[in-house]
Amino acid sequence: MSDSLYKVETTPRLAQWRIENLASCTYRKSDPFKIGNWNWYLSVEKHKVVFVKLFPEISNVTRDNPPIASFIMRVVSSAFGDRKAITHPEIKDKVIKSNEDFVWTLEVPLSGKFIIDVDFLDLKIASPDGGEPCSIWGGEGFTQERSNARALGSLGIMLRESIHTDITINTSDGSIGVHRAVLSSRSPVFRSMFSHDLQEKELSTINITDMTIETCQAFFNYLYGIIKNEEFLTHRLALLHAADKYDISDLREAIHESLLEDIDTKNVLERLQNASLYRLTKLKTSCIQYLVKFGKIFEIRDDFNTFLQNADRDLITEVFGEIIGVWKGY
Repeated sequence: MSDSLYKVETTPRLAQWRIENLASCTYRKSDPFKIGNWNWYLSVEKHKVVFVKLFPEISNVTRDNPPIASFIMRVVSSAFGDRKAITHPEIKDKVIKSNEDFVWTLEVPLSGKFIIDVDFLDLKIASPDGGEPCSIWGGEGFTQERSNARALGSLGIMLRESIHTDITINTSDGSIGVHRAVLSSRSPVFRSMFSHDLQEKELSTINITDMTIETCQAFFNYLYGIIKNEEFLTHRLALLHAADKYDISDLREAIHESLLEDIDTKNVLERLQNASLYRLTKLKTSCIQYLVKFGKIFEIRDDFNTFLQNADRDLITEVFGEIIGVWKGY
């Protein structure tokens, strides 16, 4: 048999196993695939009914910190020319240690080609102090390390307490006092404003009317090294616009990597358009693969039709090019 029979395709939170011609009285186990901190397996067993299992690789990591998983599993079949999906009810915060902890019994016939699709909503590990389990995808360390590496902790105090601020930022709904030295060190655009005889230098004000004061505060919290993860996630897209406008490459890359982590059917089309607008190549590729290679385009047909009516023509052409390529290869 070809190795491809056992290969599971993945994105950071999605796994898909394509299966062809599973005969009766057959057991098949996938190759390991990495989601989160663990190597996982899928298995399928066909008798009078079909059993589908999802389980992690047995290891010290699994024994000491078994995954607490939330996911949705689907079986998608197109054996008779009409793509149909059977969806298991959402699994919420289930500890999975072995191949007996999640078993889905399907009492419908499956023949020809079908796909096992696992959409991982969250993966948690137990708290070492006995508290609430914590998600491995919180990303707090990632975001804070990036911002804190660029600024001393004392700068955050200067911002919060408005210590010797020397320039005022006027937003669409309020004002913030900041320090031109900090802005100049973090952004070549701000540095240029303060190095030439421009209005911003003369009046000690900058008008940023395309941002609210809340979003602008999050922006400066990042520049000063005091942004919190929840604030970062809430304002990611607005911060992406600011990072592009003021040429702040580390913020742009932090947002780019963060947006790659939680693509789903609710946000994929918006992410795709932002990826095209801000030239985020990895995000654009991941979104197109999620829609086309992983077949999610079938789950959001109405939204996709709206996308076709309004999106950039070159982007639509790129998506259809991928669709044609997948059809030729399948």
